Amino acid sequence: MRVTLHRAMLTYADPAASVHTASSGPVAGLDTLYLLVDTPHGAPVVGEVRINCAYLNGYEPDTIMRAAVAMLPTIDWAAGADALLESGAGQGQIAPVRMLLDTLLHDWAAKARGVPVARMLAPTMPGNANGPGGDEIAHATNQTLFLTPMDVFLARAEAYVARGFRDLKVRLGADADDDITRIAALRARFGRDVHIAADANGVWGEDHARRMLDRLATYDLSYVEQPVAPGDWAMLDRVARTSPVAIMLDESMASPADVERIIDLPRTVMAHLKLLKFGGVAPVMAAVRRLRAEHVGFMTGQMNEGGIGTAAVLHVAAATAPDHAELYGADGLSNDPATGVTYGAGMARVSARAGWGVDFNPAGTTLVTEYMVA
Repeated sequence: MRVTLHRAMLTYADPAASVHTASSGPVAGLDTLYLLVDTPHGAPVVGEVRINCAYLNGYEPDTIMRAAVAMLPTIDWAAGADALLESGAGQGQIAPVRMLLDTLLHDWAAKARGVPVARMLAPTMPGNANGPGGDEIAHATNQTLFLTPMDVFLARAEAYVARGFRDLKVRLGADADDDITRIAALRARFGRDVHIAADANGVWGEDHARRMLDRLATYDLSYVEQPVAPGDWAMLDRVARTSPVAIMLDESMASPADVERIIDLPRTVMAHLKLLKFGGVAPVMAAVRRLRAEHVGFMTGQMNEGGIGTAAVLHVAAATAPDHAELYGADGLSNDPATGVTYGAGMARVSARAGWGVDFNPAGTTLVTEYMVA
């Protein structure tokens, strides 16, 4: 059995789609690792993780890559996907490396069964496009508007709405008046036909957050994401209890301990669950079960990521029916070695073939290392 690790820098065809937020600054591309295994079943299986994400989790790309290389000989690959998932393989790894392994194992386990991952996660999914006999896994998604000049910002919004997307999320945090101007412009242009949310990426202080939430309440937002920095749960509670707008926590939600903390907040606060933060599908599914039991709303979402990372969260969304979903990450990539995720009519879609339903061509990647299993 051959295990290989690959790396690629993914870029968007449209520069206006590139990442630029108040917390990340401009991001030129998506530095991505791929883990491949040539399994005894014949079909290679693949996992993915984006590694230029230090602004989210503090890990530099080289740190993640070294940890991934060091992980390969510690895994009992001959045990197979089911045994590795059941044993919690990768639990001692940093979250990005665990996601890399976890996404590969879910692809492997689903392909061994001959079913899409979503069907493996939720065998009783309803009989629609995702159900028995359906030919695709599909779910509605928002689209995000990053920090760009106003003319580019509005043109981007128009393009998304023309393609059928009715949920837009606006990155805020650069300048308060400019933030309000952008939200007001969208509401004036689209009226109530479009749902609008905002994301401050934790750059506001408590007093500023209170003022901004009061100002934003005028525009009937679906939620405001991470208005204050993570870590101070007492402050989050104070802000949430006086906010006239629902709050979505993103950077604050990175572990099972954070899931327990959000349960103690008002039910106007929701959780944004990302595979990259929690370490893959298995820990996110565990978080979903816990939040559902306590009637806490949640969103399944992602960073800007390639086709496999996007397909993974799409399968989770299809299996869990979240309150909101963020699946835009692979939309418009020009050199993604993973193909098959498509967008239109407000939806992200992928084939309901076994595993992730994507095709992967390593020809456009750089081989980092290989590990042979006897």
